[in-house]
Amino acid sequence: MLKVVCILAALAGAAAGEWVYEGQWGGPGSANGQFRTPYDAACAANGNVYVADAGNNRIQYFTATGSYLGKWGAAGTGNGQFDSPSRLDVAANGTVYVSDSHNHRIQYFTGTGSFLGKWGTYGSANGQFIAPMGVAIAPGGARVYVADTNNTRIQYFTPQGSFLGKWGTNGYGDGQFILPFGVDVAPNGNVYAVDANIGRVQYFTPNGSFLGKWGHKGDQEGEFRTPVDLTITPVGNVAVLDQGGRYYYGQYFTATGSFLEWFCDYDALEFPGGIGSSADGKRLYIADRDADACLVKYYRWSDVGVAPASLGRIKALFR
Repeated sequence: MLKVVCILAALAGAAAGEWVYEGQWGGPGSANGQFRTPYDAACAANGNVYVADAGNNRIQYFTATGSYLGKWGAAGTGNGQFDSPSRLDVAANGTVYVSDSHNHRIQYFTGTGSFLGKWGTYGSANGQFIAPMGVAIAPGGARVYVADTNNTRIQYFTPQGSFLGKWGTNGYGDGQFILPFGVDVAPNGNVYAVDANIGRVQYFTPNGSFLGKWGHKGDQEGEFRTPVDLTITPVGNVAVLDQGGRYYYGQYFTATGSFLEWFCDYDALEFPGGIGSSADGKRLYIADRDADACLVKYYRWSDVGVAPASLGRIKALFR
C-alpha cells in the first residue's frame, strides 16, 4: 500500500517546533489508491498530492489527506504512457512534470492528466537523458531542472522543454556528481541536488555556479548513507530523505546545511523513495516503496508543544 509518512516528533524537552506524524494511505496493488513501488510524492498549490506509482506506470492524485481523486498513465512509450515514472513536481499553475525514467524523457500534463508535451531521448547530448530521476520547477515556473542521473549532471529547460543549460561531470569534486537522484529549487532560485553515491547535498546558483555542500557517508547529524531525494520548504529549509539511514530516514537542515532535526525513524518506513513538501510548508509527504507497504505517509509541522520521543529516537541515544 502506498503511504505518505509524516515526520516524527522530536524528543521530549526539544525546542518548540517539530515534525509530527499525521497519517498515511495506500497499500500494495493496482486498484485506485493502491501502489506498486511508489517512488515520489509532490504537492500542488491547491493541496492535492500527486504520486509517481512507478510499478503501475501511472500517476495518481489525492486530496491532502489521501482521498482518491484520479489517475492517468499506462505502460508504454506513447504520449501519456510511462516506463517507471520515478519523480514528479507540480508548477504553480498546476502543470505536472514527470520524469519518465526508463523512457529517458520528461512529460508534462494538466492537473487532471491531459497530455501537454514531452522532451528528451536516450543519449548524452544537450536535452537528452539517461535514466533521469529528479525534476523540479523554479519559483515562477520559468525553468525546469532535471537530475540527469546516469549522465551525472543537472540540465535545465524552459517549461516547454527548450534546452537552457547544464552543469556537472562525473567525480567527487565541487559541482561534480556520481549518482544525482534528487533536485529541488529554493524560494530564492538556488538549486539543491542530492548525490546518493557520495552521500551529500550540493547547492548552486540558478545557472549552476557552485555555492556550497554538506554531508558525507555516516550515521551522525549531517551525514548520510544513501540519500535519494530532498525537498525545500517555503522558508528555505531542506528535508533530505536517506534510503539507507541506520536510525532515521530523514534529516532537516537550514538552507546552508546546519542540522535542525531528525525525522522519520526506521520503525516508520520500510524503503523510502521520494519526498515532497506542501505549498504552505506545513506538511511533508514520503512515498514508501516497500512491496509489503507501498504507502504514502505525511507529517505536519507543529509550532508549539512537545510530543513523546519515538522508539527509534530512544534507540538513537545509545548509538
